[in-house]
Amino acid sequence: MTKPSHPISRERFDAALFDMDGVLTDTASVHASAWKQMFDEYLQACAVRTDETFVPFDIATDYKHHVDGKPRYDGVRDFLRARNIDLPEGAPEDLPRTETVHGLGNRKDALVNRVIATEGVRVFPGSVPLLERLRAAGIKTAVVTSSQNRARVIEAAGLGALFDAAVDGLTIVARGLAGKPAPDMFLEAARALGVAPARAVVLEDAISGVEAGARGNFGLVIGVARKGNADELRSHGAQLVIADLSELTA
Repeated sequence: MTKPSHPISRERFDAALFDMDGVLTDTASVHASAWKQMFDEYLQACAVRTDETFVPFDIATDYKHHVDGKPRYDGVRDFLRARNIDLPEGAPEDLPRTETVHGLGNRKDALVNRVIATEGVRVFPGSVPLLERLRAAGIKTAVVTSSQNRARVIEAAGLGALFDAAVDGLTIVARGLAGKPAPDMFLEAARALGVAPARAVVLEDAISGVEAGARGNFGLVIGVARKGNADELRSHGAQLVIADLSELTA
């Protein structure tokens, strides 16, 4: 009987492009909690000023549909738009207490940085073995994340030596890329590695991320269903769905 080939084999692929939060590191929950704390504080203050009912930010719905996987300020804009709230853009240097799109985004970022500084970063057990296996097989690797904290998180996680390239929130700003669900970030990573999209694999846990992989016509889009949302990831573009990266090293 012929042994089935590994889903990410050297014969089929030259590179693997990994999202960070929720795929490699257990930081998606940190981000979700920070988004909720930031938005709930803002929404409560709005409710007091306008004498309206406070409707809290819901991680199960609001985070998943408006924020997850997107660049920070895009997440702020999309959620506020869903609540019919119009805020001025402000500027990237706005202080965290400023009621602008950038101010709210910076407030959320400060909350995440506080957790990383005090609690560190947990790496999912399957991350390092898979990265090491791929690199040993001659497959290039890149981390592709909307986070502007990519360098800090990867350093805290001890994963820096396992990637050949990185595209993050700072790259979006510097090169004028569109964030996920546009494919720009993954296409930029493939370009940096010198590989064709058809010869690259995308590994994502967010709806916006698998949509980006599908739109970029990548050779394989793998959804990591840590939230029990396998069917949803498939319906948005994932061709293969796993619960953990360890399934790819079994």
